[in-house]
Amino acid sequence: MKARKNQNAALRKPEILEGYYNVLIQEGLEGSSISKIAKELNIHTSLIFHYFQNKENLTFELVDLMIEKFKSAHLLQFDQIEDDEERFTALMNMIFSLQWSRTVDPGVHYGFYYQSFRDERTLGRLRKMFGWLKDYLQEQIEVFDQAGVIKVSDAGMAAEYIVTLMEGLEFHAQFLRKGKPFETFAETAKRSTISLLKNGFL
Repeated sequence: MKARKNQNAALRKPEILEGYYNVLIQEGLEGSSISKIAKELNIHTSLIFHYFQNKENLTFELVDLMIEKFKSAHLLQFDQIEDDEERFTALMNMIFSLQWSRTVDPGVHYGFYYQSFRDERTLGRLRKMFGWLKDYLQEQIEVFDQAGVIKVSDAGMAAEYIVTLMEGLEFHAQFLRKGKPFETFAETAKRSTISLLKNGFL
């Protein structure tokens, strides 16, 4: 019986979290509620309380799901590319792409970003997410540096620079792009980053 309960939770919890995610896209953090999530999924609110007890727990588990979305293996698979220069180019193309930037809906992403200023648990989870991304990029930078594709003096600082610039792309798209496609400024940011990495400025 316990195994069956665990199996049910493994199926229903992700479904409920995805439903919450969809409600957040439409309503934002302030406008979302357990009843709206239940309506989105056509289920009773008691089922949500059964698995999560309250909205706070639901929210924290959704942040964990968002972290997993950021780790999307299908987006970051470059091992099949044997040439170091080609693999570096593929990585740069991906992390400065609209596809990568919208791995998580920007409204949801920045809703949690805003909440992190008021809530330590959310802050801790977002630090975990960005820490993972920074560590991943640092590891890749070190590999490409050793292969002679780029020249860096501080791989950790270079990784932090890239993460910060990547986050700034959505800021630019929301406030400064003046009708231009996301890709226009992203391409400029990508080229400048590649130049800094290749010429030893990071």
